[in-house]
Amino acid sequence: MPRSLARGLAWGTVSSSTPAAPVDEIADAAPLSLCAREPYVPADRLVAEMVPPPRFDSVRFSTYIPDPNQPSQTEAVRVLEGFAGGLGGAHAVGGAKRGFFGFGKAKTKAAKVPAGPRGVYLDGGYGVGKTHLLASLWHATPAEPALKAFGTFVELTNLVGALGFQKTVQTLSGHRLLCIDEFELDDPGDTVLVSTLLGKLVDAGVALAATSNTLPGKLGEGRFAAVDFLREIQGLSAHFRTLRIDGEDYRHRGLPEAPAPYSDEQVTKTAYATPRASLDDFPHLLDHLAKVHPSRYGALTDGLKAVCLTDVRPIPDQSTALRLVVLADRLYDREVPVLASGLPFDQLFSEEMLNGGYRKKYFRAISRLTALARDAGRLVKG
Repeated sequence: MPRSLARGLAWGTVSSSTPAAPVDEIADAAPLSLCAREPYVPADRLVAEMVPPPRFDSVRFSTYIPDPNQPSQTEAVRVLEGFAGGLGGAHAVGGAKRGFFGFGKAKTKAAKVPAGPRGVYLDGGYGVGKTHLLASLWHATPAEPALKAFGTFVELTNLVGALGFQKTVQTLSGHRLLCIDEFELDDPGDTVLVSTLLGKLVDAGVALAATSNTLPGKLGEGRFAAVDFLREIQGLSAHFRTLRIDGEDYRHRGLPEAPAPYSDEQVTKTAYATPRASLDDFPHLLDHLAKVHPSRYGALTDGLKAVCLTDVRPIPDQSTALRLVVLADRLYDREVPVLASGLPFDQLFSEEMLNGGYRKKYFRAISRLTALARDAGRLVKG
């Protein structure tokens, strides 16, 4: 059986895709191909994987080093440590809810549930450690992992798509804490969906924590007619107490300088020389991403030690760009280096995209792909 056919069968699909460029010497094991993978991800795996990604396995409040010139960073640690400490004990259901910013003062069923926000919202620029702090909160919360959920905003909406709204509410209502990283609203439907979901979870006694580069009252600006959904957006804002984390903002530093791309030959030879590396033509990969639901992009990268791409070129449209952003996030979470030929990653997105409503997502993708490209340099021999 041809190796490509065997690999396709192993992943539940058969693909006719071939390596992106020829090589002089063929290794015993040809590279894998992302385009040959169409993983099936059961819903229970989506729930089980709602934990901090490998990159943040070992982070704790004690490993976060606040900038002495930014007192808001020290204050954020203090508040979040108290917030985590207040989430111990029995899960707050029905009227026996815990005042989330009362830090552990349980209420009796007869007591009135305190008004005000029941979650914490970390707002700040890129590179100030918001995800580090969010993951530290997850680790510090005194509850079994099965009672805590951690995921990006995209992963949360994908979970609703996989389970259905009512099943998602039922599944997450038993949790002590829901952490939502990279909180963004991309369309009016998401605005209403997430507002309703979080409202029901708060009513069930679930504590919320989120990070974003946009204040909760400003979510959705620049992407749709936010004024038409003002009630939903204000409803989201009411769930959170905002903690501003100051520091050097990635948006003020300009785009990171991406390393120079390699040649097709260098990328291909490295893919063949690196165990568990994938090798794909970039335009073909973009086409393939349109056929795989974003909730499966994490599974798409299972077992990979490196991703090798040839012929990187500008993204043709916004839908394709947003799919690439999700893949970049999953690769970054899993610390998978990316080696590429063609254009450098800081030329992926057009000026129109970088000045549009999704610019923060694209800046993040450039930053993360650039970091992974730097990591990949150690794989190249000679």
